[in-house]
Amino acid sequence: MSAHPNYRELFENVSHPSAAKDWLPKLKIAAIEHFEAVGFPTTRDEDWHFTSVSPIAERTFRPARSSGTTLTGDDISQFTYGQKDWHLLVFVNGRYEPALSSFAELDVDAQVMTFGEALKEAPELLAERLGTLAPATQAFTALNTAFMADGVVIRVPKDVALETPIHILYLTDAHANNASLHPRTLVIAERGAQVTLVETFATLGGGAYFTNHVAEVVVGDNARVDHYKVQREGGDAFHVGTTQATQGRDSIYHAFSFATGAQLSRTNVYSKLLGPNAEVRLNGLYALEEAQHADHQTFVEHIAPACSSREVYKGILDGTSHGVFNGKVYVDPQAQQTDGKQTNHALLIGDGARVDTKPQLEIFADDVKCTHGATVGRLDEMAQFYMKSRGIGADRTRALLTYAFAAEVLELIELEPLKVALEGLLFERFIPPETA
Repeated sequence: MSAHPNYRELFENVSHPSAAKDWLPKLKIAAIEHFEAVGFPTTRDEDWHFTSVSPIAERTFRPARSSGTTLTGDDISQFTYGQKDWHLLVFVNGRYEPALSSFAELDVDAQVMTFGEALKEAPELLAERLGTLAPATQAFTALNTAFMADGVVIRVPKDVALETPIHILYLTDAHANNASLHPRTLVIAERGAQVTLVETFATLGGGAYFTNHVAEVVVGDNARVDHYKVQREGGDAFHVGTTQATQGRDSIYHAFSFATGAQLSRTNVYSKLLGPNAEVRLNGLYALEEAQHADHQTFVEHIAPACSSREVYKGILDGTSHGVFNGKVYVDPQAQQTDGKQTNHALLIGDGARVDTKPQLEIFADDVKCTHGATVGRLDEMAQFYMKSRGIGADRTRALLTYAFAAEVLELIELEPLKVALEGLLFERFIPPETA
C-alpha cells in the first residue's frame, strides 16, 4: 500500500514548531520522506499480518488545529481517577491546555515540560534524544515525527525519586472529527531515578479521528519507570501507539496497557535490556465488543546477561471483535542467564469473536530460562454449572466469571488508585446494574 498522496501536501501546509537550530526541521523532513518511501504497512508485512490499516490509510485525516476548548474541570474529572494530588497535564485535540492542568512546580531538580517549553528551555536535550529510541524507520513513527506538534518531555536527575505520579491526559472533543493527532512523549530517568507516568487517551465526542502516539523512554542504571497507558478512545476512532524503551544495569521498566476503546487500535511496546540485571514487565488487558479490532505487539531484546522479562496479557472479546497478540523475546548470544516468561490468555464471550496470538522466542544463548504460552477459550462450563446450581442466574454467572478473568491481570497494577478505577470500569462493563 502506498502512502496517501495528500500527506506531503498536508506536511507542507501545517505549521511546525520553530526551533533555534535546524535539527528539528531536518528530522521532520527526513521522516515525511521516509513515510513517502515506505507507505502504510499491509497485511503482507509479517508484523501486520492480522491487522489491516486500510480504514486509516484510505481516508484523509487532517492534522488537528488549535480551536480553543470549552471543556471545564468538571468535564475532565471522570478521567482523573479521583486524584487531585497527581501532576496533571491535559491536552485537548493535541494541544496543551494549562487552564485544565494542575501541574505544580516540582520541589526537586526534575524537568517536566511540554514539547514547546522543551524547545525553548532544553533544546540541547531534545536535539540529543528525540528520535534516537524511536527512529522514523517505521511508517507510523515516521508519520508521528513528521507531524508531532506537542507532547511531554520528562527528565528526572540521578538518584531523584518523584513521589507524585505524572498523569498526561490526551482528550478529544467534537472538533477532532476527521483530525489526526500525533502527540510525543520523551522520558529520561537518569541513574537511580524513579518516576511513575500515566497516559490516558479518551474522548468527549471526537467522532472519527486518528491518534498516533510515540513514547521514548530511557531507564538509566538502577532507575525505575512505571508506565501506565489507558486507551479509552471513541468508538469511531483509530489509535496507534508505540513505546520504545532502553534499560541500563539493574533498572526496572514496568509497562501496563489497558485498552477498551477505538474502532481499530494497535499498541506496540518494545524494550531493549542493555545493562546486566535489568528487569522488564509488560502487562496488559484489552476488552473488546461489537466489531472492535485491537492488536498488541511486544518485543523484548535481551542484550545484556542476567536480565529478566515478564509478560502477561489478557483479552476479553465480545460480539464480532478481533484481538491480536504478537509477543517476541529475543536473546542475544551475550545474554546468558536470561530469565524470560511470556503468557497471553484470551477469553471469547461473543459467538463471532476471534483472536490471533503469536508468542515467539528467538534464543541465541545457551544458559537461559525462557518460556511462553497462550490460551484461547470460553467460559468454563463446570464453573457455570456450579454457580447456577447455587441459584446464581446465567447472566450474573457470565458477568462474574468474565470480571474475575479480567481482574486477575489488574492485580499486577501497583498504582492503587489506578487499579481501583480500572476495576470499577470493568465492573460496570461486565456486571450491569440489573445483575449486580
